[in-house]
Amino acid sequence: MRTSSVWMDTVHNQLGDRQSIYSIAFRPDGTQLIVGAGTRVLVYEVADGQVISSLKGHKDSVLCVAYSEDGSLFASGGADKMVIVWDGRTLSGQLKYSHNDTIQALAFNPINNVLISCTMSDFGFWSREITTVEKIRVPSRICAASWTNDGQYVALGYFNGNISIRNQKGEEKVFINRQGTGPVWALQWNPNKSDKTDMLAVCDSTQNLSFYLLSGRQIGKSRELGFDPCSLSYFQDGNYMVISGSNRKAGLYTRDGVFLAEISQQDGWIWSCAVRPNQNYVAVGCHDGTIELHHLVFATVHGLYRERYAFRRNMTNVIVQDLGANTESRVPCRELVKKIAIYKNRLAVQLPKQINVYDMQSLETGRLKFRLMCKLRRNFECNLLVVCSKHIILCQERRLQSWTFDNQKEREWSTDSMIRYIKVIGGPEGREGLLVGQKNGTILQIFVDNPFPMELIKQSTPVRCLDLSSQRNKLAVVNDQGTCLVYDLASKQLLYQEPHANSVAWNTQNEDMLCFSGNGMLHIKAANFPLHVQKLQGFVVGFSGSRVYCLHVNSMKPVDVPQSHSMHQYLKKGDYEAAYRIACLGVTESDWRTLAMEALEGLSFEIAKQSFVRIRDIRFLELIHRIQEKQQMGAREESDVYRAQIYSYQGHFEEAAKLFTRCGRQRLAMEMYCDLRQFDRAKKYLDSSNAEDVQFFMKKQAEWSKAANDPLLAIDILNAAGEEIASINMMGENGMIQKLIDKARTTNPAETEILNRILYWLQKLDQIALAAEVCEKLNDNRKLIELYVSARRWEDAFSMANRLDEFKEDIYQPYADWLAENDRFDEAQEAYQLAGLKDKAVQVLEVLAYNAVVERRFDDASYYYWKLADFKLNAIQNGGGDEAFEVTDVEDELAIYHNFRRRGELYQAYHAIARYIAEPFTSHSVENLLYTCNFLLNSMTSNIPYGISKFNILFATAKLGRQLGAYKLARNAIEKMRSLKIPPSFREHVNVQAVAIRCKPFEDSEDLNPMCYRCSISNNLWSGMMDCTNCLHPFVFSKYSFDILPLVEFFPDVDISDEEAIRLIEDDTTLGSKAKRNFNSEDTQVMSMDDEADDEDDPFVLALSQFESGSSTYEIVRVDREMLKKMPSNEVYIQRWRSPLQYRYYRNVLSDIEVCMCPSCLNFFATDEWDRVTLETGRCPVCRYSVNANDDASTSASVRTLLGASAHSSSA
Repeated sequence: MRTSSVWMDTVHNQLGDRQSIYSIAFRPDGTQLIVGAGTRVLVYEVADGQVISSLKGHKDSVLCVAYSEDGSLFASGGADKMVIVWDGRTLSGQLKYSHNDTIQALAFNPINNVLISCTMSDFGFWSREITTVEKIRVPSRICAASWTNDGQYVALGYFNGNISIRNQKGEEKVFINRQGTGPVWALQWNPNKSDKTDMLAVCDSTQNLSFYLLSGRQIGKSRELGFDPCSLSYFQDGNYMVISGSNRKAGLYTRDGVFLAEISQQDGWIWSCAVRPNQNYVAVGCHDGTIELHHLVFATVHGLYRERYAFRRNMTNVIVQDLGANTESRVPCRELVKKIAIYKNRLAVQLPKQINVYDMQSLETGRLKFRLMCKLRRNFECNLLVVCSKHIILCQERRLQSWTFDNQKEREWSTDSMIRYIKVIGGPEGREGLLVGQKNGTILQIFVDNPFPMELIKQSTPVRCLDLSSQRNKLAVVNDQGTCLVYDLASKQLLYQEPHANSVAWNTQNEDMLCFSGNGMLHIKAANFPLHVQKLQGFVVGFSGSRVYCLHVNSMKPVDVPQSHSMHQYLKKGDYEAAYRIACLGVTESDWRTLAMEALEGLSFEIAKQSFVRIRDIRFLELIHRIQEKQQMGAREESDVYRAQIYSYQGHFEEAAKLFTRCGRQRLAMEMYCDLRQFDRAKKYLDSSNAEDVQFFMKKQAEWSKAANDPLLAIDILNAAGEEIASINMMGENGMIQKLIDKARTTNPAETEILNRILYWLQKLDQIALAAEVCEKLNDNRKLIELYVSARRWEDAFSMANRLDEFKEDIYQPYADWLAENDRFDEAQEAYQLAGLKDKAVQVLEVLAYNAVVERRFDDASYYYWKLADFKLNAIQNGGGDEAFEVTDVEDELAIYHNFRRRGELYQAYHAIARYIAEPFTSHSVENLLYTCNFLLNSMTSNIPYGISKFNILFATAKLGRQLGAYKLARNAIEKMRSLKIPPSFREHVNVQAVAIRCKPFEDSEDLNPMCYRCSISNNLWSGMMDCTNCLHPFVFSKYSFDILPLVEFFPDVDISDEEAIRLIEDDTTLGSKAKRNFNSEDTQVMSMDDEADDEDDPFVLALSQFESGSSTYEIVRVDREMLKKMPSNEVYIQRWRSPLQYRYYRNVLSDIEVCMCPSCLNFFATDEWDRVTLETGRCPVCRYSVNANDDASTSASVRTLLGASAHSSSA
């Protein structure tokens, strides 16, 4: 930064004594400066420092002046206790009012021009709308005042060091207690209106600078100034401030209070300083009567390396821009940035007392991350600064110094002339090269690790700037006369020179191209071709590709320049490779097409190919690919043939035909015209003696006829040319079914290729019957089977397969797949099973079961798991005769079987609970639902199946338990439920139930407790067991209501076989021992009421009564032959399980409760429940066995009949 004095004046009174300048202020437009000097108010013209007017009105010294924001008014106040408001246009007094004490500060509201006048004891507000000025007392002398940007608040600085922030009515809103800090001599709000918060700068007599928010909170720590501040003034943008005082200087500071530079130095204290609005001018007023205006010039401090540009912003920040990605990153330094250097990933910043070196890393966002590598803590004085990978280079007039990053001076070079320019030209890390331009015209090359400089060029004129070409073969130099000189470094010869240059830059991507700026123009020169000139403001500092980097004033601007002119210069010369390199820097699409065509006609195929790729011209790329492919195969053609092909692609057909004929390649001309459908011209080049050419010509004519929507003519032409397959394809494409079948009937069966093609088209046209006729002509049964399968004509396919057994396997799986694809899964799994693909059948069932659970169709899920269990039992039974099927395998398979059955039972029970939760009505009674909940709770002690909600079960249990009097069960369910994650929609219900259950008893109703029919002991609900807690007898449940049935399991003695046991049970001839409860006598029905006598005679009942309680193991009831004979057959139920499962025997010990058993799944039901369900659905609720046997086997029988297999049952 540089400062220069614009003008200076000294104020004297009539006696010649100097008058102290206590206050100055600029007019808002910056054209005038008002000064309080002695008893007068002086108005200066800012441009030349002339006094426009000397205003009189005060009787004592003028201590403060202020201008309104719109410039219409200004005010002055003095020791005479008077405030005078002046007209800003006529410079005449408007009004005057007084205070009781000396006027200390004045400030206009920036919004409504309200003037605040402050004294030693009070302050007052004046505006044009107020006739009287109301005074407000304050506890201390007011030394300074300043309004916020929005005019809502005013800050008052007291002599006791405190600050009061008041609103427009004078009411105190914020009080900042600063006792012990000394009088507040100056304060001002930051004028930057873009800041989110207002910030107040305060200077006090303790020589400190502090900052506060509107809330009164201090920002950071106070900064020590080292002198008594008298005045503070912000620049308009709020980024800088000027502070003056007892040090007789005016200094420039950042908005954070960091000292930057000295602006002015005077012989006396500088009482007042002011910044010219929106311009870099500062006026100061001194104790000795001196008034001086200074101009501040902020120099550009910057550095450039390729597309990374670093520059100084706000004097203390470094901004690094990526000009290519259009991103920027900030490096805060908090001190005056004096110089910047950038090279690769290194950034060097010189501060007043040190040099910081940063390592730059690119982030994914395109921004840069900076890591401070080192600090060179020295007060370096240098003219130029350069950074390398491991060194800092400092230029001091005629000397260069190399410093390492660890603050060690490594090397020094001395030159015989002052150094004007330095540029790093790259090299290995720690061994970079430098170009040094001197005032005497010498250009040196210096390597960082070499103590000896080398002279490259010696010229007679001083060097202003220079640059090295990308391949380091050429050097461009701009001298003080504005001439750009280009040298060949190998021969040291001057290649050419151009006038009107002030800076130069080589293109980093092209060795022969440079640009230079001068006289407001940009000059681009490629090789020795004439210059291309266009307008440009600023200085060229870089050139990369088609982008020129220009420094204009304080900003770097990338300018895109077209390279079309240079490319066309190379094309005129016939240098296609150089033209392509220029085009890669940046040209328009039309320029790329021009280059591609020129290179193609010049037979430079590789350049043409790359150019056509740029414009995505597939047509010419195919041509070049064919030419290069033939060349690689060794088929070299004459250049005229290539040019003829190029002309034909360009549309110059006559010229192409002439070139083909000149080379003796008439066939190529004929093919070209055939492709153009110009058959008359093609005939001129047709050799009628060549059969191949004639056939080709006729084929092309047929294709044209087809395209012209005349397929019949095309078919005739193709048949005449012997193109049978093409003729058939045309028939098929046009749907000529009759012609296809006629062709098939007249074709010899030995011509299989033609018949197969006809078969393909008939099948595609869905003419299955005609296609079958072709298959029969081919005598190919497999093709016929495939035809029926692909057409989904299953009756025909299986009818044929029943006659030809070897093809059955080709039909089974496609048919089953087709059933599955059409959502006929039940039939599909049956088909898979009959086809021998049991794994597929099981897989389909597993998918069906899973989908049923997902869709909350739990009854369907139960059915599918029953089917899976049935399949598993069949697999065990069929594998039992296999020697490889070991016992351990049987046990494992049985475990899977029982798991499937258990899942089926759980889903069957949960289906009723899920419907009870989701639907308002259900076919189950509340007692049955409670028994179902109890069954689920006792069954699911662990491993809850997927899809079953334990919360739903507990919720239903609690609700039903409260309703039926099972309060203990309901209380346990609620406690368990509250430990789970409760759905939001149920939380209120659960809370209500939890409160309501508190007033209920702690026991369940005895009527609801499950009864064991073996030991006649009542069990508790939710006992955690599926067995009696007393005798461990397994409960037998109805698989619809899940109520406990009066069935007791028994087992014949070991020496009694199942067949004998069944025979003894079914033998009812001994009526004396097997007296039935009901019998008929002629027309009269008689019922015996002597139950007790019967029970006493029944040995089975006696065996039950002999049970000893307290046993730790379950003991099944064993019966002998006599006991079996005396059992009524209508009270005994036998589950005749298939091997390896054993038969299981049960007896109904309470004949009043009728029980029935499903003949298919062997599950037990109460007879009334079974009758009701079968009446409604006609099927078993578990296995869906149909009461009507014909309906039950309808689906399976239909599938088996279709497959030609005999029906057989897989159920129990």
